[in-house]
Amino acid sequence: MENLYVKQSNTAAIPPFNADDLDKFKGEWNFQTAAHLLRRTTFGASNIQIRQAADSTLDEIIETLFESTALPEEPVNYFFEDDPEVPIGESWINKPYYPRNNDQLDFQAQEISRRRSLRAWILKTIMESGINIREKMTLFWHNHFVTQLSVIMDPNFIYHNNHTLRINATGNFKTLVEKMTIDPAMLRYLNGNQNNQNAPNENYARELLELFTIGKGALAGPNDYTTFTEDDVISAAKVLTGWRDVGFRNSDGIPAGSRYVNPLHDKSTKVFSHRFNNQSISNQGPDEYIALINMIFEQEEVSRFIARKLYRWFVYYDISAEVESNIIEPMATMIRDNNYEIEPVLKTLLSSNHFFNICIVGPMIKNPVDFFFNMLIHHKVQLPGNLLLQYRILNRLTNVFETLEMVYFEPPGVAGWKAYYQAPLFYRIWINSVTLANRQNITNLIVSGNVAIGDFALTIDLLEYISELSNPYDPNDLIYEITNSIFPNGITDLQKDFLKEILIPGLPDFEWTVEYSDYLGDPENEDKKQAVLTKLRALFT
Repeated sequence: MENLYVKQSNTAAIPPFNADDLDKFKGEWNFQTAAHLLRRTTFGASNIQIRQAADSTLDEIIETLFESTALPEEPVNYFFEDDPEVPIGESWINKPYYPRNNDQLDFQAQEISRRRSLRAWILKTIMESGINIREKMTLFWHNHFVTQLSVIMDPNFIYHNNHTLRINATGNFKTLVEKMTIDPAMLRYLNGNQNNQNAPNENYARELLELFTIGKGALAGPNDYTTFTEDDVISAAKVLTGWRDVGFRNSDGIPAGSRYVNPLHDKSTKVFSHRFNNQSISNQGPDEYIALINMIFEQEEVSRFIARKLYRWFVYYDISAEVESNIIEPMATMIRDNNYEIEPVLKTLLSSNHFFNICIVGPMIKNPVDFFFNMLIHHKVQLPGNLLLQYRILNRLTNVFETLEMVYFEPPGVAGWKAYYQAPLFYRIWINSVTLANRQNITNLIVSGNVAIGDFALTIDLLEYISELSNPYDPNDLIYEITNSIFPNGITDLQKDFLKEILIPGLPDFEWTVEYSDYLGDPENEDKKQAVLTKLRALFT
């Protein structure tokens, strides 16, 4: 098998950053470039999957990432007996709540049961997402169109919101804005369900402009933010009056949805500022919100706003003047030219010279979801075959993300996770004295096999993992290949020597070769197996 590791020079010079361009990548397509692409676009790939990608072409892997695949099965009632209307192992989506004896405590238990199921389900969905960009984009949109489970308090609403993000993950941005505007979870989260002609509620209108579409520019004057004004927020809120969510915590099986209530709608003509060329929107009943979104999307700044957010998600947080000119502006033009279809611009960005620039490969600190699932998926950590046990294990893992400060369905606020917008730290926000120690504790637990439910342990099969490497007999090759798979830019010789001292402290290289060969010659011998495993656990830890 071909050696795939790359030895890094201790004195390797990093070239000055060059924004390059969005032209097709002209460099060598190999294990390292394939690993970079899969690291940024998926939640993890095994060594074998990276090799398969390297043996294909960049174009072929890009197409694989965007292939339409089967949607995940609905979440199920998996363990708790607090959901009497849903048998264990069956989906609770759109099933009614029936509080026993009208007891609020019973209702809360039922809601908590479904909440736990939903959280386990999303982790299962991520872990099984494969070589496909859809789940990475679903999380991107969740961070963009924020809703919070703890605020909505109905897992059914949050599931439907997440499903909408998923089926539109690489589709049309404008269409997704339209769907989110009357999404039942969003209507509740930003008080759209309280918006009426007598008391317009500005919450969603403000975020539609500031966070979801055009962005808040620099202050140009009193109540004028360059891209919109306070008066525009007021007019937009009036346009959006009259929508209500249905099916919230239902007791009669009404599916989650929304409806337009004509008497609650403001039927006046809404006038917008010079930022929107003083346009006006007359009463159009249930279609009026579409007219508002059409007007917003006439502004070119919408395309730049979403281009920057995609760039920070997939590439890097620092958008210099050079990047703005050479990357963001061409991306924005492409988005407009494709009528706000996201897939074409993503394919171009992910295939570009810029994306594979050496200064782009490595500097992104993984968010906790990326960090955890990259570890599991790359090392081929397996869930048990029993579906209900899978849910129990994954529900336990939800605590992991609390300690790392990123819980799916619980962004900290309407602007999403701070790592994607808060200057100057951006990605560095993920790392502090608490979360860094917690990351280490989590990796230690996975390596040692101490994440267990009953007889099942969630752990890395270290012996299987190294058996798939090109030369596990040589400790130098072993360490270089492991680290070259895990780390974007490999390690130096000094770092290799440090790790080898952990693997075979004070011993010559051949000692590892002999010990590993002895194990392979007698794999049923528990003493030989444990001797090798003990060294590997120390190395991987």
